[in-house]
Amino acid sequence: MSDFQKILVVIPSLDPDERLLEVIRGVQEKGFTDILLVDDGSADQNQHYFDEGAALGCAVLHHEVNKGKGRALKTAFEWFMKNRPDAAGVVTIDGDNQHLPKDIAACVDLMFKQEKDSLVLGVRDFNLPHVPPKSRFGNKLTSSVFRLFCGLKVSDTQTGLRVFPRGIIPKMIEVSGERFEYETNMLLVCKQSDIPLVEQTIETVYINANETTHFHPIKDSLRVYGIIIKFFISSVLSFLIDQLLNILGYNFLFKLFAEGARQFASSTLARIISSLFNFTMNRKAVFKSDAPLALTMAKYYILWACQLLTSIGAVYLLSKILPVKPTIIKPFVDFLLYFVSFRIQQAWVFKPAAGKEAEESGEQ
Repeated sequence: MSDFQKILVVIPSLDPDERLLEVIRGVQEKGFTDILLVDDGSADQNQHYFDEGAALGCAVLHHEVNKGKGRALKTAFEWFMKNRPDAAGVVTIDGDNQHLPKDIAACVDLMFKQEKDSLVLGVRDFNLPHVPPKSRFGNKLTSSVFRLFCGLKVSDTQTGLRVFPRGIIPKMIEVSGERFEYETNMLLVCKQSDIPLVEQTIETVYINANETTHFHPIKDSLRVYGIIIKFFISSVLSFLIDQLLNILGYNFLFKLFAEGARQFASSTLARIISSLFNFTMNRKAVFKSDAPLALTMAKYYILWACQLLTSIGAVYLLSKILPVKPTIIKPFVDFLLYFVSFRIQQAWVFKPAAGKEAEESGEQ
């Protein structure tokens, strides 16, 4: 049996009720003795629940104002690294009694069984009849989108029950995001950093149709899909720049050139500038890569050249096979390549350099 006393139980909470105390007692009965509550700016009338938690033996940290679940988790991780030098890891759970003690224990047991530091996820079954339609649709949509774009094969991207071995926590502190998007971002970072994601099926509990959730359907969904939305915006802006520069070059800059040279020069200039813009946007704003500039640029233009040649070749071949004009085929080919490009840029072009990852591992 795993030594639960070597695990810090983290419970981020905003305006809790009696269920928070039930959660505390439940994990204590299961053998967890080290519990940290993070008050994420709760109202004055709810502060007594944290006082009662402290009376039950929990450590308590307070945010004076609401900063978001992501920031609450980072606060807990930073506290863990400073105050628990001998602990094996952290398990994060929600304070509304949706995570049962037996499932929490099962996830921790699974972490101790891994040969390599892995992030263990307690995943729910959204096909069960009692799951609220909004939750079923939202979670399945998110899982499908991230599987398509990022190759992220996770059945429950928003689960709050997660177990972190000590070795990966410094990297989790560096993950971007302050609110609900943080939980998705950490999955993407794990995939990018070759940290295994291990799933443990847990009981699917929804209380009062999940009416107490602090997840804002529109605002927080935009944050969760942030990397995909930014990639789309970057692509659209690059396309518009390419088209605009092509028009300007053809009609003004290279107006005195012969027709063939005129088209080639305007198209080449437009493609070079738009690709530089796209590279910079993707490196700085989308994937936020800290890998060496020369390395990422070399990889980017290798991908860019392969994508261009693939597009030309595929359109040519399909136009010979199908009774359809190349101008109609090209948008469909480029649309498919768009998804492929996203995944390759994330997994290879803007992946942290091996030297840097090794350096970070040494620091841990």
